[in-house]
Amino acid sequence: MDATPLPRALEASLRAALADTPMVCLLGPRQCGKTTLARALAPRYGYVSFDDADALAQAQSDPNGFLAALPDRVILDEIQRVPELLRALKLSVDRDRRPGRFLLTGSANLLLLPKLGDSLAGRMAILELQPLTAAEQARKPGGFLAAWLGGKLKPAFAASPQPADPLTLAARVVAGGFPEPLTRSPARARNWHRDYVRALLERDVHDVARIKDPRDLSRLLSLLALRTGELLNISTLSNELDLRRDTVENHLAACERLYLVRRLQPWHRHESKRLIKTPKVHFLDSGLAATLAELTAEDWHDRRDRFGHLLETFVLQQLSSQAGWTDPELRFWHYRDKDQIEIDLVITRGRRTWGVEIKATATPSLADIAGLRRLAAQCGHDFAGGLLLHAGAHTLTLDDPRFLAVPIAKLWGM
Repeated sequence: MDATPLPRALEASLRAALADTPMVCLLGPRQCGKTTLARALAPRYGYVSFDDADALAQAQSDPNGFLAALPDRVILDEIQRVPELLRALKLSVDRDRRPGRFLLTGSANLLLLPKLGDSLAGRMAILELQPLTAAEQARKPGGFLAAWLGGKLKPAFAASPQPADPLTLAARVVAGGFPEPLTRSPARARNWHRDYVRALLERDVHDVARIKDPRDLSRLLSLLALRTGELLNISTLSNELDLRRDTVENHLAACERLYLVRRLQPWHRHESKRLIKTPKVHFLDSGLAATLAELTAEDWHDRRDRFGHLLETFVLQQLSSQAGWTDPELRFWHYRDKDQIEIDLVITRGRRTWGVEIKATATPSLADIAGLRRLAAQCGHDFAGGLLLHAGAHTLTLDDPRFLAVPIAKLWGM
């Protein structure tokens, strides 16, 4: 991988927020590139990290005095560590509404933290930076989602299609998107992932939840890695971990707050009573999930079911990241009804609805879009299109111009 810094597609959105909003917060998991992006974007800003014990202690003991001593424009890194400062920030912004005064970063989802979320609601612009997308790694604009939603993807046959190499795709999936392990060999990258989780559990988890024994959280993460892309069953997890159900819920909430996992809620229409209202659980980063599930690219052929779910996580990672700079109002869901008809991803903007199926096959077929047909029938005029992502080389329609089969490689090719 090229050693020069990779451009982040979210940069334009961050610049726009700083241009018209007094306080902007850039959220995302640790080590995904938030500080690098913030300091590159605002090189003349002051900088304070609350990983520094002295800065943390000063801000906690005298929030108003600490804030008064800061320069006019400042980056405050790891803001979730000092909730005591938020009231002072709010008062300062209320007094002085000049845009771009404070650029905050946080490695916990502040809106899921009651003390912080309530203080920040409606007070600032919030953007989320995820690990590097495959498009960013390839130094591409990340325009796939915009092109599809805008109707710009058209059937096209590759002039000289190369046979799909499943191990190349598998390697991309297990690599994930954290910048540091992408510079390492696969074995060293897996060591980085394990050290990353260990550091979070030792250092950060107490900022977001009351956890008696972080080892229970580690065990939960290992089980969730084996279930990424599957329906979430708290009772089963509780039994396997020998923990109370409410304890598992608390631990899962901590994992969400730390941007380790996310719940993908089920899509449904109010008039429909047939849908199973159970969320799926996905890791935020497919590389981290692969390491904790002990999957390598070479396992592609022997553990296809497991890789199928991991591939779903990878695609969700790409599309949800692209939504951040394409259309932040897009929402992501999954679909599964009582007839066991499923769709991997459902995307909505208001009532407009799109569906995405993900298949590792290089030869897509009509049978692969049964779920998309069901979704189209449920949505009626609100259905905007269906996408079948596959491992082949051609972009083609499947019996109906609303259903498009597109190579997965397009995610990082445009």
